[in-house]
Amino acid sequence: MRKVYSRIESIVGNVISVKAEGVRYGELAMVSTRYGESLAEVIRMRGDEVSLQVYAGGRGISTGDEVRFTGHPMQVSFSDNLLGRVFNGSGQPRDNGPELTEGLIEIGGPSVNPAKRIIPRNMIRTGIPMIDLFNTLVESQKLPIFSVSGEPYNPLLARIAMQAEVDVIILGGIGLKYDDYLFFRDTLEEGGALSRTIFFVHTASDPIVEALLVPDVSLAVAEKFALKGKRVLVLLTDMTNFADAMKEIAITQEQVPSNRGYPGDLYSQLAARYEKAVDFEGAGSITILGVTSMPGDDVTHPVPDNTGYITEGQYYLRNGRIEPFGSLSRLKQLVNDNTRDDHRALMDGMIKLYANYKESQEKKSMGFHMSSWDDKLLKFGEIFERTMMDLSVNIPLEEALDRGWDILAQCFEPQETGLKTELIKKFWPADSAGSAREATA
Repeated sequence: MRKVYSRIESIVGNVISVKAEGVRYGELAMVSTRYGESLAEVIRMRGDEVSLQVYAGGRGISTGDEVRFTGHPMQVSFSDNLLGRVFNGSGQPRDNGPELTEGLIEIGGPSVNPAKRIIPRNMIRTGIPMIDLFNTLVESQKLPIFSVSGEPYNPLLARIAMQAEVDVIILGGIGLKYDDYLFFRDTLEEGGALSRTIFFVHTASDPIVEALLVPDVSLAVAEKFALKGKRVLVLLTDMTNFADAMKEIAITQEQVPSNRGYPGDLYSQLAARYEKAVDFEGAGSITILGVTSMPGDDVTHPVPDNTGYITEGQYYLRNGRIEPFGSLSRLKQLVNDNTRDDHRALMDGMIKLYANYKESQEKKSMGFHMSSWDDKLLKFGEIFERTMMDLSVNIPLEEALDRGWDILAQCFEPQETGLKTELIKKFWPADSAGSAREATA
């Protein structure tokens, strides 16, 4: 029987303090007020003084209210009944469906022992050429999408959720606008992917502490599904909101701030979540894609800066496209040699030509004389951006490879591409102009 404490020592914002013994960091408590009950989590201990973050906020709490510790940390239900459901950051239904209480599991546990992990070896197809062809997503990879405000990163995540060849999608929304939440739900329902999707959604109007719970709840559920042999893709948006929630709570706790006011353990807190990505031997896998918005398009901002040291590359989303420069999947070489003979060569050759196109574009804007080679590059760049980089393009990898050869044939002679002769003989379109298979947007 857990002891009930009927005296609250202090109330600062959403944080209350009581004098208690025998509790542990992360333990849950129930705070009973005249307005009802709310969960709270132990976030700091100094001797017998225990500080708790109240999920519903500190409004309405008085010093005479009761605090009852539960003896366990935050838990969430796990079963196949989660599929197709929408929950808030603390695992409570927000879709008017029944509350789930069976198979409770603790959240925020340690990441998998590295000795138990296996080397990633499987590609995750998305139907997006700038991912599948140029920066392949690999099972068990952890990758951020670096973006600025206003870019279509949520529509991109929704596309990936609908088209990724995985068994389970877990979407963790942190600080979402309500319209964005409705967009995700409606898009996945219309696309027929809702039945394999689980939502854990914290909106901007929800208690700030729930923003910290979303990644942990999402990843705890993902780990259980992976151990059952499922390939799980966890989509988190936006991890900058997660870090901002950490900063707000750290200020309430009067912690000494670090870079730009963020807590000093920002790196380890982010790493603790991203390191949950894993491929289990004889079971399933967890792959993590997390949006990281960059205030002012500043990649040196503490959140993207720390994230870059943890993850295995990144996708840069700019001007409504995944930019080939700066975007990187460090694990793509583990899988793109098993797709098609021309994958690697075509990927490298087209990016090299696109870089040359950018130089020709700059020359043209400065009024320099344009050579016939520059004209070819400008034609190539325009077609490449329209038929490959545009996020509305939705084709399988093999079709993207064929389209790549068609684009080259429309703009260059075979010897101008820099590709190996044996590949050109095998894959160059039969009609050198490529008009028979001209790619259209």
